[in-house]
Amino acid sequence: MPFAEDDLIGINEIAEMAGVSRQAVVNWRVRFPDFPKPLTELKAGPVFRTRQVKAWLRKRKVPMARVVSLINLKGGVAKTTTTVALAETLASRFGKRILVIDLDPQTNATTMLIGEKKWKAINEKGWTLATLFKDALDPNHKAFDLKKTLQKGVSDVQGAEKVDLLPSSLDLIDVQDKLASAPTGQFYSVTPIDLLRLAVKSILDDYDLVLVDCPPNLGIITLNGLRISEGYIIPTVPDVLSTYGIPQIVKRVRNFSKEVGENIEPLGIVITKYQEASTIHVNVSRDLRRENDPPVFDTVIRQANQIAAAAELQTSRRTLKQKYGYGDLATRYIDLAQELLDKLEIDA
Repeated sequence: MPFAEDDLIGINEIAEMAGVSRQAVVNWRVRFPDFPKPLTELKAGPVFRTRQVKAWLRKRKVPMARVVSLINLKGGVAKTTTTVALAETLASRFGKRILVIDLDPQTNATTMLIGEKKWKAINEKGWTLATLFKDALDPNHKAFDLKKTLQKGVSDVQGAEKVDLLPSSLDLIDVQDKLASAPTGQFYSVTPIDLLRLAVKSILDDYDLVLVDCPPNLGIITLNGLRISEGYIIPTVPDVLSTYGIPQIVKRVRNFSKEVGENIEPLGIVITKYQEASTIHVNVSRDLRRENDPPVFDTVIRQANQIAAAAELQTSRRTLKQKYGYGDLATRYIDLAQELLDKLEIDA
């Protein structure tokens, strides 16, 4: 796959990104053997892959957004609830700046975070990600406005004011099937899987973490989410139907990762809606942990009636425990968020 122009970066851009002088970057190349190797050496200087440089800078503790997709081919596995709960927990408990990107046409993450009334209002104005993908189907039609689409401070949880949202739309259902035939940019520089990346690249590093709620398929819209991600999480109910597609996800993402020349790692499986009294749940959970491919998060999200109530946006702010119940559910989301931070080597 050819590289888009903005996949590449020079010494001056690295210096600006890291907030240091050009000479500092030159010194890094000499001092640190693990500094990314350039793709080529031009008269103007070396050229590097942007993502490799960002990954290196993150190791040096230079603030960079971490992007994680959540995906499962089976619906009803609490994928969206896990996305939203993680976003609200990471913001309210750990003080992180969070962006939720809702790519699922069911719009559940969107309505959980801003409510159905507000969603209808912005959907009528075209302030959703559906407009971004519609633009790709008609090069002469440019209606997507990132500033208007970005919804800020969307959560109803106290302390989660740092959660922002790029909302979804039911229109994505019709758009997805047409995207495969979307025209590419000059010299094939813009492909259908690059649409989201090009649209949001200017704001990603305003956040500590970006969580992408993907559709329950491996179509082009999902690939747009994976394209900007360094890793992905698979929430699943521990039963046969919900876990059946996990090997397919891992294989497809691995192949996609190779195709685009980026590392997109399986961060792990999150067991959701767990019922201790279910023999199937106990056995499937045990098998997933035994296989450990992908690895399984230690934290288990149990089945709880409070999850349904948590989906309704409140007019006044509430605590995590008020939203997710006074049992151990809120605590489990806190534990899961801590595990994610640990896997990404982000300070809590």
